[in-house]
Amino acid sequence: MSQAVESSAYVKVEPRRVHVIANPAAGQDRPFLNVFNRIFQAADIDWELLITKKAGDAERLARESVEAGADIVAAYGGDGTVSEVASGLYGSDVPLAIFPGGTANVMSVELGIPSDLAGAVALACGNGLARPVDMGKIGDRKFLLRTAIGYTAEMTKGTDREEKNRLGNLAYILSAIRALPTAQAVPYKLTLDGQVVEIEGAVCIVANSGSLGLPGWSLTRAVDVSDGLLDVIMIQNVDLNALLAVAASAFGVGEPLDHWQVRDVSIEADPAQTVESDGEIITPTPLSASVLPHAIRILVPDSTVQNQESNA
Repeated sequence: MSQAVESSAYVKVEPRRVHVIANPAAGQDRPFLNVFNRIFQAADIDWELLITKKAGDAERLARESVEAGADIVAAYGGDGTVSEVASGLYGSDVPLAIFPGGTANVMSVELGIPSDLAGAVALACGNGLARPVDMGKIGDRKFLLRTAIGYTAEMTKGTDREEKNRLGNLAYILSAIRALPTAQAVPYKLTLDGQVVEIEGAVCIVANSGSLGLPGWSLTRAVDVSDGLLDVIMIQNVDLNALLAVAASAFGVGEPLDHWQVRDVSIEADPAQTVESDGEIITPTPLSASVLPHAIRILVPDSTVQNQESNA
């Protein structure tokens, strides 16, 4: 049984103290301090800026912010920063605010968070609702978006920070082209809630979020960040036909991709494959992942609830 969010599960937050964790290395260079200061001062909110310097800082600072009594902890940066802050907030009731500031801001798109910084900051001033959101777990590591195995992980591995800062999302496209010669289908053994499936594929994705970073584009419409399930998706080949199949699935037409919804999955591949989790390269296969239902709360616009109720 899934744990899809009812509108009553959204909670209004009245913040007094907000901590903003910012990654100065994420995304393209643009001013943000005056935006924070202007909006928080107008809302009479006590706010504090915390800067990350290396991997792991955002998770640590999030935990420290909870201990310091912050009502909301915000992440300003890309998906990696957001995922780290979410990991630090796991186990607390403190909501996460996402301020888009990176190369890609997939969870912002997934949840309908404004792409303009001022609109996103306003959600942390009492204008947003806290929505329960799942996370995934691999060993001691948590992920908010997805874990990708095979070709897309190689693509991420080949995209460096300077290129992302200079070219934005185009950097991922160039990296994808460079990784094409290494793309090939390999045998996978999937153990899905105890059921074994053997299949060949070039890309295996364990998704919490289905968003592809553009409004309306999703790996499959069945993915829901609050349903208490992980979505395992297999793309068998990386060629034009396969890309068209993904695009068709993103719009809910055409033949569906190989897709399973599970609480636990173990993945083996021969040979071992590169693994990327929320933008970071981690230990290669084999791996085991499980869902953490309603692990954190993320601030979303009121319109998200209205749209959910109208589509129910």
